[in-house]
Amino acid sequence: MSDYASTQRSALKIKGVGDISAGKKKKKKDKQSKHRMEQVVSSQNEEEEVKSKTAYIDKRTPAQLAFDKMQEKRQMERILKKASKTHKHRVEDFNRHLDTLTEHYDIPKVSWTK
Repeated sequence: MSDYASTQRSALKIKGVGDISAGKKKKKKDKQSKHRMEQVVSSQNEEEEVKSKTAYIDKRTPAQLAFDKMQEKRQMERILKKASKTHKHRVEDFNRHLDTLTEHYDIPKVSWTK
């Protein structure tokens, strides 16, 4: 018990905890100036939106337009092709494909003792 006689029995004291309450005071913000600033920012955003809507010009070349059009067409064909089969038909087709493959693709035995 004499080993523990020199231990501190009070609460721990953390540096700076007592100094915060007696330290600096917060400044009050002016509500009117904040409101005016929000109005200015919102009006600038509205002006930019109007300019961006009216000033949009398509800068793509005819080749780029044709390329995008063909991509959309091919994508629609792919979607229709996938949507035409049910899951059951896809599984049956896959199983038929696996039956046509050689035994080279089979999973090899792990244990030769059985």
